[in-house]
Amino acid sequence: MSPAPWHDRDSLSTGHVIGTVRTLMRTDGLDVSVAAIARACGTSRNFLYANWKSVSVLHLRALTVELAQTFVAAADTHPSDGTVPGVIEHLTQVVRLVRRHPTTAAVARTSPAAMAKAHTTTEGPLVRAATEYVSDLLHPLAPRGGIHSDPVLYSRPWKVLWIARPAALCPEAVGDRDWEDTLDGGFTHLLRDLLAPWAAAAE
Repeated sequence: MSPAPWHDRDSLSTGHVIGTVRTLMRTDGLDVSVAAIARACGTSRNFLYANWKSVSVLHLRALTVELAQTFVAAADTHPSDGTVPGVIEHLTQVVRLVRRHPTTAAVARTSPAAMAKAHTTTEGPLVRAATEYVSDLLHPLAPRGGIHSDPVLYSRPWKVLWIARPAALCPEAVGDRDWEDTLDGGFTHLLRDLLAPWAAAAE
């Protein structure tokens, strides 16, 4: 039998703890407690508080990892080729994956106020992480110096995130093909308008 991954060998490792939180949040969303995490990890609440200070920090770490994995998963099936159409296809898949993710549905069910706030939050670690991922995707659109060389392009990641959230944070649409197509179509149309100058420049 192959040896277990390194993070599975230590029940107190960061990888094991955050992996456990991710699993629990896919069912219970923000209702996952420190006690539940401690039980599932085989550790104590004191250990978790000593290392992560609060359950909110654990939730945030788990959500940040889920976000990163979503961009990776989208790149596996809909990789961007650095063109505007490629960026649009990749980001539309990210939106679909977030909308269909079990954690999105669990957070919406357990914490509707937090989900509503997520639609309009302008600052915070998750917003910064998402903006950075979008920035990386837009970087090739400015071949001479990247996103930081073009002030207008530099403003786009935040605007992309703003138009993406209504389509991504709508788990109630999952399973309704017409509704999901409308959300994806609306996002794609707005994104195409937002990135039109760079599509024209490449022609």
